[in-house]
Order: sequence, then C-alpha cells, then structure tokens
Amino acid sequence: MLDLLLDPHAWAALITLTALEVVLGVDNVVFISVLVSRLRGETGRRVRQIGLMLALIFRIALLFTLTWLMTLTHPLFAVLGRAISWHDIILIGGGLFLIAKATREIHDEIEGEGDEEASAVAVGAQTFVLAVVQVGLVDLIFSIDSIITAIGMVDDVRIMIAAIVIAIVMMYFSAGVVGDFVSKHRTTKMLALAFLVLIGTALVADGFEFHIPRGYIYFAMAFAAAVEGANIIASRRRRKNRKARAG
Repeated sequence: MLDLLLDPHAWAALITLTALEVVLGVDNVVFISVLVSRLRGETGRRVRQIGLMLALIFRIALLFTLTWLMTLTHPLFAVLGRAISWHDIILIGGGLFLIAKATREIHDEIEGEGDEEASAVAVGAQTFVLAVVQVGLVDLIFSIDSIITAIGMVDDVRIMIAAIVIAIVMMYFSAGVVGDFVSKHRTTKMLALAFLVLIGTALVADGFEFHIPRGYIYFAMAFAAAVEGANIIASRRRRKNRKARAG
C-alpha cells in the first residue's frame, strides 16, 4: 500500500480517473436532482442520500465482479447485422427508461400545473419508494458504464475504488446544490429533463454500437447551461431594474 502512495503514476491515474468519474457522474446528479425536485424537504434529502449510497455500493460491487462484467460484452444475437450483448441490452433498456421518464416529467411540468396541490400530495404519499427504485435502477445503469471506463483506464482495483469514493463524495455535495437550484428555476428543470433525453439517446446509441463521443454531449450540455445561466442573470437584472424604477 505504501508503494502505491509513493508512486507518482498511481497519483496521476487516481486524479485522472476521479475527474472522469465525476464527469460521468453528472448524469447521475442530473437525474437525482430532477427526481428530488418533485419531493418535499426531508423526503427529497433522504432519496438523494440513498440514491448516492446505492451509486457507491453498485460501483464497488461491480469492481469485484470484473470477470462477470466483462463477459457481458459477448454477443447473444444480431439485430440488423449488429451483435447485441447483455451489456448492450442494459444500455438500450436504460436509455429507453431515461427517455420515457424525462418525457413523462416534461409532460407533467407542462400539463399538470392546474393539479399541483393534488400531485404534491400524491408525490409525498407514494413516491419515496418509487423514487428510490428509479434512482437505484439508473445508478446501476450508469455504474456499468462508469466501471467499464475505469477498467479501461486503470489496472489497480484500489485506485478504482479510491477514485469512485472521491467522485461519489463530490456528487453528494453537488447534488444538493443542483437539486435546490433546479427546484427554484423551472426553466432550468426543463433543460435538465432535456439533458436526460439526450443522455438516454446516447445510451441507446451505445447499445447499438453507435458511439456518440461524450465530448459532443457534454459540450452541448455546457453550452445550453451557459445560455440558461445568462438568461437567469438577465432575468434577475430586469427584476432589479423594475424594483428600482418602482421605488
């Protein structure tokens, strides 16, 4: 263990993998933030904590089943000339789940405004278990993608575990900030849901062996987020100007 701590290559691998795991964890944070924004106070906080704990457990558990995980890439059958494995089926199913979930949330945001009080009661009464199940499912999907990336980058399981733990801790603190922000800005929530559709589409494409470079996806998300940030700043300035004129 001491030789690992004194190895500069190990530190370089840890920093690189941690950064990559944080970037990959953005998908998790977005999903949990959108889901928690529909829950109230303590319930939302508990779902966030449980969801991120499940993310940590799934990732570490998968690290100790590397042999089994790698066999998931073996072809089972072919569709339109493309080989499909269990890994592909999980990605396709998970992507379709994200698309369906985000589409339903968008529909509720647009069409459900007149029933906000009734839906709030329903959400508080029955969504805790459902939310945990949904977060757990998405955690499992993203864990597989994350661990496969880690396996391709680092050979030492200890470095993988350390990077994953650090990334989950960072996700825990950022999820709360992102969740509060999303719940206060409805246009930002719609943007986050659009991100989920984009991420789901990318997962489905990966399942069919059509890889969309993640750099394109994260650039699109960063650009859209920057535009939304500019809109929020402009909106705040307009409100301040109106108050100043009114005063």
